[in-house]
Parts: sequence; C-alpha cells; structure tokens
Amino acid sequence: MANKLEEVRGSIEASLKDESKPWTQFFKLAEEKTNVPRLYIFAGGVVCVILYLAFGYGAQILCNLIGVAYPAYISMKAIETRTKEDDTKWLTYWVTFGVLSVFEHFFFFVVQIVPLYWLLKCIFHIWCMVPLESNGSTFMYNRVILPYFKKYEKVADDFISDTTDKLKQTAGEMISKVKST
Repeated sequence: MANKLEEVRGSIEASLKDESKPWTQFFKLAEEKTNVPRLYIFAGGVVCVILYLAFGYGAQILCNLIGVAYPAYISMKAIETRTKEDDTKWLTYWVTFGVLSVFEHFFFFVVQIVPLYWLLKCIFHIWCMVPLESNGSTFMYNRVILPYFKKYEKVADDFISDTTDKLKQTAGEMISKVKST
C-alpha cells in the first residue's frame, strides 16, 4: 500500500512539473511565490474543492465545471490527433456523461436526498476521465450502457425513423400551406 501511495505521489509530482501540461506554469509560479512545494499546493487545492463540493453553496456548478471543462479541452485535442484511440476514449466519456445527465434530470429527487451528492458525482466524473485503460467511463459503457443500447437499439432506431418521417411530413404540409396562401 505504501509503495502504491508513493507511486501515485511520484506521478502527481511529475505531472505538476511536466512542461507540456497547461497547469505547470501556475504551480511553478505559486511555488516560487509561497515557497511551498507544488505538491502541497495541489493537495491544498484538492482539499478545498472537496470541502466546497461537500458543503459549499452552488456545488453543482463546480461539479459540472470539473466534469465538462477538462474533458472538453482534452476532447478537442483528441479530435486534432490522427489516432482513433483517444477519440474513442473521450466519446465513451461523453456517452457516459450524457447518460448520467439524463438519469439525473429524471431522478432529481435523488440529488435532494443523497448527502454529499455533488462530491460523489465529481468523484465519479474523475473516475470516468482518469487516464487508465479501464477507467470509469469504459467500465460503465461496457457493463451498463452498451448492453441496454444493444437491447433497445432497434426500438430506438424505429422511433427515430418514425419521428423523422412525421416531422418531414408535417414540415411539408406546413410549407404547402404557406405557399398556397
């Protein structure tokens, strides 16, 4: 366990010092100004975010910002690469994010009764975007979302096709009425 913690600590420290990362300059400047190691500044920031998500006013905004801002940035970078793997990884994240958002919309009462909901949701988002082969979004997609998708794909396709046909028909009728007047 101690070796794993040291490995995680080393990984975080390396990331905070990696010049290719957008946050490196911020942590470098903060370290220079305060004489506090960047790892401690990072840890303090994480503690503040956790406390705010647990007890702060408007925690939903912070949670959704964390769940959208970084993934959107990395998704745009993935689109610009020539490899398919990073595109698939981030599309999987967005599918998982979307399913959770729809579920949350219809079961909003859960948000009201689950203590620390926004903190738990934020932890879920981070698990879904963690840079591992089998992260949360991959797990959720393969174990939960994909089986339901396959089960109801034909029903959804038929519904979409029928709805599109009806919309085209209605639009055509409206255009004909407008032209005839």
